[in-house]
Amino acid sequence: MIFLRSALFAVTFYASTFVLTLLCLPGLVLPYRVALFFEQKWLAAMLKVVAWTVGITVEWRGEGNIPDGPVILAAKHQSAWDTIELTRRHPEAVLVLKRELTWIPVWGWYLKRLGMIPIDRAKGVSALKNIAAAATRARADGRSVLIFPQGTRTPPGAVRPYLPGVAAIYTQLRVPVVPIALNSGLFWPRRRFMKWPGIVTVEYLEPIPPGLDRKTFMNTLAERIDPATARLEAEALQRFPWLPPIPPPEDAGAAPATAAEP
Repeated sequence: MIFLRSALFAVTFYASTFVLTLLCLPGLVLPYRVALFFEQKWLAAMLKVVAWTVGITVEWRGEGNIPDGPVILAAKHQSAWDTIELTRRHPEAVLVLKRELTWIPVWGWYLKRLGMIPIDRAKGVSALKNIAAAATRARADGRSVLIFPQGTRTPPGAVRPYLPGVAAIYTQLRVPVVPIALNSGLFWPRRRFMKWPGIVTVEYLEPIPPGLDRKTFMNTLAERIDPATARLEAEALQRFPWLPPIPPPEDAGAAPATAAEP
């Protein structure tokens, strides 16, 4: 049954994405608000597909931890689901993403149209400067910034460093950072065909105030997100016993359990 539902999801997801992509083409040349409207409709439709075919839904915790005004949303990244759901939940936020995603026909054009921040990892320090400058422009427009500070999807149980891009934005913007823990990788695993039904939990954690030095900030961010993520993963495995177990760290592509130095 899980295989059949996953197959139905794959067919429905890509077919509906193709159709909706064509229908949303006019948004690329219309005002920003119209483009945002089309994007949000696509995101909502995809999440309905996920819920209908695979049975993945979501619950939110800690929303009172989000301060008023622009903030930096720094989220754990375990699944493609994260990008869809968090972008839908925070429609005005500017997403920091790898540059290659903007090359995707139509969808990538929408990312540019909506002011998302592409990062060219090969450029090193100059890439950090570009991110900080783009994030500053977003804040001037009253927009928050959404970033996955580990830079890539990290499977449940794996430990990977936090990269300096989030510190560059934190130092430049001087706004609170809201860490976000989640357990989506248990339900929609990275690079896996099978999807598992259940309720993904997304938790907004205590904000990190502006003004910390980079090392303290990076350590604080990791110390808040990683234990909360492990707690949510353990909770999901108890609530949904059909989920596959988390592999040992050495099998999950673990890296040393320390935050990256900026």
